[in-house]
Amino acid sequence: MSADRVYNVLFLCTGNSARSIMGEAILNHVGEGRFRAFSAGSTPKGAVHPLTLDTLGKAGISIDGLRSKAWDEFAAPGSRGMDFIFTVCDNAAGEACPIWDGQPMTAHWGIEDPAAVEGSEFKQRAAFEDAMRFLRNRIGAFINLPLATIDRMALNSKLEGIGAMDGTTTRSSNVA
Repeated sequence: MSADRVYNVLFLCTGNSARSIMGEAILNHVGEGRFRAFSAGSTPKGAVHPLTLDTLGKAGISIDGLRSKAWDEFAAPGSRGMDFIFTVCDNAAGEACPIWDGQPMTAHWGIEDPAAVEGSEFKQRAAFEDAMRFLRNRIGAFINLPLATIDRMALNSKLEGIGAMDGTTTRSSNVA
């Protein structure tokens, strides 16, 4: 991997309405032009969860252009090649994913689904804020990896370690 190239990163989830959208927005915000992030779902909801947009907006992260979309958009012939693919929900990690061109590095970074939290508005907002905090921490660790100088095996180990950081839904390695 080269130090001067832009890396394409895809965040996958089942519904593509909360966690994967947050991953896309956060990485595009903090990636300093070194990363181009996208998100998709195996069975997208068709709309981004309103609390996803609210949480990102309150954190000063752009929500322009965010939309819920199917992963087929990124697996079609001639589509943009990915360098990294991160699943952020356990369901997506266990599904049969498309064949991705270019042999991207993959890892599972499972985080609880804030959209599934029921109860008071306070409890729901707290779940979205927690998900964003966990993703920010993981993305921060990811963007500080020496991508241009690390070998593939060591990089894979580091990516799996990032997936085991605070807030993980599973301690096992479920790679997309």
